[in-house]
Amino acid sequence: MPLETWLAFVVAAWLISLSPGAGAISCMAAGMRYGYARAMWNILGLQLGILFVLAIVAAGLGAIMAASTTLFAAVKWLGAAYLVYLGIRQWRAPAAPVTDAGADVTGTPRQLVTRGFLVNATNPKGIVFMLAVLPQFIDPALPQLPQYVVCGATLFFTDLVVMSGYTGLAARVLRLLREPHHVRWVNRTFGGLFVAAGAVLATFRRAA
Repeated sequence: MPLETWLAFVVAAWLISLSPGAGAISCMAAGMRYGYARAMWNILGLQLGILFVLAIVAAGLGAIMAASTTLFAAVKWLGAAYLVYLGIRQWRAPAAPVTDAGADVTGTPRQLVTRGFLVNATNPKGIVFMLAVLPQFIDPALPQLPQYVVCGATLFFTDLVVMSGYTGLAARVLRLLREPHHVRWVNRTFGGLFVAAGAVLATFRRAA
C-alpha cells in the first residue's frame, strides 16, 4: 500500500473511531461500572469485532450479506436486540459507585470480551460502511492480503486509542459520583442510550 494511500486511510480511521456510536456507549458504561483496568477487556472485544467485520468484507461475505435481504435483516435485528438487552441490563445495574478499592467484579474478562465483540460484530452498519470505504484504499493491482492486514492494524490501533479515551473518561470522571441516586441516574442514562442505539440500528436501511 503506497504511503500516501495509507496516510489517507489513517485520517479516515480516526474519523471512524471518533464518531460516537454503540462502541463508545459500551466503553463509557463499562468504564463507569467496572473501572478502567477491567473495562479494557470490553475494548479488546470491540477491536476483535472490528477485525471480524473487516475479515468478512475482505472475504467477500460482506457483499453477500448486503445483497441478501433476509441475512441483512437477521443480523440487523440481532444487533438491535442485543443493544436493547445491554440497555436493560445497564438500566437495572446496582446503584453502587465504583471505588479505587475495587470495581464491580461481576463482569469476568470473558464476559466483557464477548460483550464488546458482539456490539461490533452484530452491527450491519459496520459491514456496509466497510464495503463503502475500504475499496477506496485497496489497490486491486497489488496483493490484497497485505493491504487488508495494514488496514486492519490501523483500525485496531486508532479505535483502541479512542475507546480507551472514552473508557478512561467514564472511569475517572463518572466514578466520582458517589451518591446512589447519582449512580442510578448515570446507569439509566447509559441504559437509555443503548436502547436508543438499538432503535436507530433497527431503522437502518441499505442504500438502494
